Amino acid sequence: MGKCHDLKILPQYFDDVVIGNKTFEIRKDDRNFKLKDYLNLREWNPDKECYTGKHIIKQICYITRYEQKEGYVVLGLRPYLW
Repeated sequence: MGKCHDLKILPQYFDDVVIGNKTFEIRKDDRNFKLKDYLNLREWNPDKECYTGKHIIKQICYITRYEQKEGYVVLGLRPYLW
């Protein structure tokens, strides 16, 4: 089992991840992400500066740095199967 990373996600992106339209995350590569790690994506309300209480767990199934800004990575996501 991979490591679990807790990450903030804005509401407009969170909803697309939940319904399956967004199957990737572009993130700063500061956590040593690995294939089969998990992301606990916690919805963040920037206006209130707090979490909404909603979250979703996804597994990293693909990683690339192709055409990204220095220090950033694209993470392909798939559903987390308990």
